[in-house]
Amino acid sequence: MPAAVEIAGSGEAVVFVHGLGGTANVWAAQAGIVSRHFKAIRPDLPGSGRSPRQGEISTPALAEWLLALLRDQGLEAAHLVGHSYGSVICQHAAAAQPAQIRSLTLIGPILAPSDAMRQALRDRAATARAEGLVGIADATVLAGTSAETKAHRPEVAGFVRELVMRQDAECYAQTCEAIAATQPADLSAVRCPALVLTGDEDATAPPAVARAVADALGGATLRVLRRCGHWTPIERAAEVSEHLIDFLFAQRR
Repeated sequence: MPAAVEIAGSGEAVVFVHGLGGTANVWAAQAGIVSRHFKAIRPDLPGSGRSPRQGEISTPALAEWLLALLRDQGLEAAHLVGHSYGSVICQHAAAAQPAQIRSLTLIGPILAPSDAMRQALRDRAATARAEGLVGIADATVLAGTSAETKAHRPEVAGFVRELVMRQDAECYAQTCEAIAATQPADLSAVRCPALVLTGDEDATAPPAVARAVADALGGATLRVLRRCGHWTPIERAAEVSEHLIDFLFAQRR
């Protein structure tokens, strides 16, 4: 069974890569705008959402899968947009094949997990296998969204909860373990323009961590969104879309 991939629009390709617990639907707002001017490609990564696992789930394997997707679509190059773990996969793909990447937009990014995060991910994998995803979904909303989202945007909190609950528990656990084993990409070869976005309440990729990613990319543009947690494309959909489309248009000049 092939991976689920949604495509809309035409022109230069923009490939959206979701993170742990996500699907292509994380990008609904951004793809709706981007597809008016570009070809928007939104896959469910192998083992996530509607896409079955295809062999090993690891960061190198998913980066290679992403590059293979570009080849399968007949693309010589594409813009990559990644959220959370998706941003890590995009970094590894760009480091492996820099000539194929027109630009990088990394949202809620890290270079690699801290030691504490690695252990927390391994613990989460064990919980997913033993108990399923309901408790993990509740914890994801609690820790991953801003105070404003939890208090005043129940539809966003509910959507994030549903995204996580609908995952396959074993594939989710394997993805947690893949992130826990991830090492930083060698970004020294990456020369494309880059935009880094994060939220001021993002506990996974706080502004200092996002700044480290921007610096590792040779001084990428960094934007910090106010009253925003880790689910940036959903919590601040309009702002993310505005920053993204402005950045993509700038690469056309």
